[in-house]
Amino acid sequence: MGSGRTLRKHSHTRPIKSQGEKRRRTKVQRARLVKFGMDEAVVKKMQPEDVRVLVQRPVKVKKMLAKAAAKPAVEAAAAKPAKAPKAAAKAPKAAAKAPKAAAAKAPKAKKAAPQKAE
Repeated sequence: MGSGRTLRKHSHTRPIKSQGEKRRRTKVQRARLVKFGMDEAVVKKMQPEDVRVLVQRPVKVKKMLAKAAAKPAVEAAAAKPAKAPKAAAKAPKAAAKAPKAAAAKAPKAKKAAPQKAE
């Protein structure tokens, strides 16, 4: 008994995608992005390919929106310390840089010593 091509053939063809269905799908995808929290005006200006990519990764969209929401809060917080004296703000930064630089150089010296011994 054979298992050739005649037994694997399907008697139907794939349906043709219509433009109306495509418009419906893109409309639904744009509505999903708005439900995630994106601005409707921004979503309207986006290309269909970009909308499709974002809809596929809803977790990334939510993280992106959370970062965007946190950014104005950080900028507002950064604006308040800017009124403080500049000399006081520079001192902690310089002190923070010094230990990091010393710590970064120490492991390099240790790595170099065993290579010379070998």
